[in-house]
Amino acid sequence: MTAVIAVAVFAAAYVFIATDRIHKTVVALAGAGLVLALGVVGSEDVFYSQETGVDWDVIFLLLGMMIIVSVLRQTGVFEFTAIWAAKRAKASPRRVMVLLVLLTAVASALLDNVTTVLLIAPVTLLVCDRLRVDPVPFLIAEVFSSNIGGAATLIGDPPNIIIASRSGLTFNDFLIHMAPIVVVEMIVFVAILPLLFRGPYSTDPDRAADVMALNEREAIEDPALLVKCGVVLLGVFVLFVGHPVFHIEPAVVALLGAGVLVLISRSSPQQYLASVEWETLLFFAGLFIMVGAMIHTGVIGDLAELATDATGGDAGVASMLILGVSAVLSGIIDNIPYVATMSPLVLDLVQGVPDPAQGQALWWSLALGADFGGNLTAVGASANVVVLGIAYRNGTPISFWDFTKKGIVVTAVTIAIAAPYVWLRYFAFA
Repeated sequence: MTAVIAVAVFAAAYVFIATDRIHKTVVALAGAGLVLALGVVGSEDVFYSQETGVDWDVIFLLLGMMIIVSVLRQTGVFEFTAIWAAKRAKASPRRVMVLLVLLTAVASALLDNVTTVLLIAPVTLLVCDRLRVDPVPFLIAEVFSSNIGGAATLIGDPPNIIIASRSGLTFNDFLIHMAPIVVVEMIVFVAILPLLFRGPYSTDPDRAADVMALNEREAIEDPALLVKCGVVLLGVFVLFVGHPVFHIEPAVVALLGAGVLVLISRSSPQQYLASVEWETLLFFAGLFIMVGAMIHTGVIGDLAELATDATGGDAGVASMLILGVSAVLSGIIDNIPYVATMSPLVLDLVQGVPDPAQGQALWWSLALGADFGGNLTAVGASANVVVLGIAYRNGTPISFWDFTKKGIVVTAVTIAIAAPYVWLRYFAFA
């Protein structure tokens, strides 16, 4: 009975989120309240369980990076980057989109996709404001790019971190096996951008001339603080990359970086909390609780086991099934809790595969399916939710379906490319 309740509450919440009739944060918190009030989960399951509770690592990683962005905003570096990008693209909106998409992909691989969109989204809003064009297509394209680019490295996407902790795969393993296909995916993605976003992308010639006449260096308001932010961000990146050596969790690194920046910048609470998306953080908490209820009642585990049992012990079939199922389910329930649930089952499958390389292919199928599947819907990945929150706060809301109808195309294309890559590299020519 509790399983039925958990599924019913999640399904109803998903319908409300998809229709945009009620704000997604209200829906998520109401759904979380229902599964708690009806006894599907208890406070211990929600607040203390690593398997079924709120993923505090994600919440505090987001909070820490949002505070860092708030302090960084005071330096004027976003305005600098906005003017620089517009001038390098000769004030052409289409070229600006391509440039920002590529910057987002590279930054997502080096940092993580959530941090990247927190940094890129304000720049995008400023560029679009300067050029007087609609920022929504730019923001959506950047989210897609962040989820694709973030797949390249261990730290680029939260699901990769979960997979690495379960499988023992290293940073270099991800770079060798994931980065090549990500490069191909990005080339294809940039090629299909004109087809995805067909709207008029022209700007007033006088407006373009004004932008080209701007001096980006004049936008830097506090050079000393910018240097301090650069040093702190470099330290944060080193600790992210050096996780196997330092054993400091990314959430702790983000909070340490935020604390140091608040201290050395002497910012007031109003300043360092200015970019914190409280509604986004609450939405994630509610979503984690609802998904945790389905994990607690065995719903997600049963679905995953049915999918893995259907492989018949064939590693090639298993990899293709994991890739496809992961792309769909990650897009529906958020790829972080999905991977957290699926990774123990993949580990069992891997241990039953005689060939280590083919067994490892199951992990790459899970990573590719979850990372690229995060583009499927507006709630498929953390970066999606963060950008939608930023857009809403800046008066340019992105509806669930505006995002998802593009996300379905991008996910289909990326998975269609990933499938032959996995099959050819690990099975046909192994």
